[in-house]
Amino acid sequence: MKRLIIIPAYNEEDSILETVRRIKEHAESFDLVVVNDCSDDNTPELCRKEEIPLIDLSVHLGIGGAMQAGYLYALKNGCDIAVQIDADGQHDPAFLSAMEHLLISKHADMVIGSRFLERKGFQSSPLRRSGIRYFSWLIRFLTGQEITDPTSGMRMVNRDVIREFAEDYPVDFPEPESLMRVIKEGKKVLEMPVVMKERMRGRSSIRMKGSLYYMIKVTIAILLERMRKQ
Repeated sequence: MKRLIIIPAYNEEDSILETVRRIKEHAESFDLVVVNDCSDDNTPELCRKEEIPLIDLSVHLGIGGAMQAGYLYALKNGCDIAVQIDADGQHDPAFLSAMEHLLISKHADMVIGSRFLERKGFQSSPLRRSGIRYFSWLIRFLTGQEITDPTSGMRMVNRDVIREFAEDYPVDFPEPESLMRVIKEGKKVLEMPVVMKERMRGRSSIRMKGSLYYMIKVTIAILLERMRKQ
């Protein structure tokens, strides 16, 4: 069983080494790769100095492009399981063993780490929680499946989904759109409770002034994905 942690990173020099340290401490059975999305800080230099496996993108692609590069890497290296862990330190790798057990024992295609099942740890801002509830409602309305944390980037997938995401993955704000695709195709998606932390340093790519754009764009993407023929 080959397991890979994909760490998309853009200007995460303040947190990337601590994130990798936590992974090595709590998820020894997983390999990892950092996908450097054209950072203009010292993120790639720090990874090279510490001999951390690194994919250097030549063009800034955003989170979706970085993750697709990671899935391509996983596919070419024959990985059975791939999981996203954000470079900012929000995702706790101590939960990966339980996520893997759930994925395998329940024959799931995707397991999402949800901060809202038990409501422990960092719960995000009130504005973002409202947006997450909206996307949860939208996906439930369109598919009938309840997903409490559809924007969670902490998601583990099996080989079939790795192959699909390596071929085609949404570019901007991909989590709800890719989730919609997986559910629509009849794949099994489960959630399990996790505790997330506030990002250690830096800023999120989704800021207040872009929130309305984010909501509209992702809503349209979800609707188009729902209508798209398989």
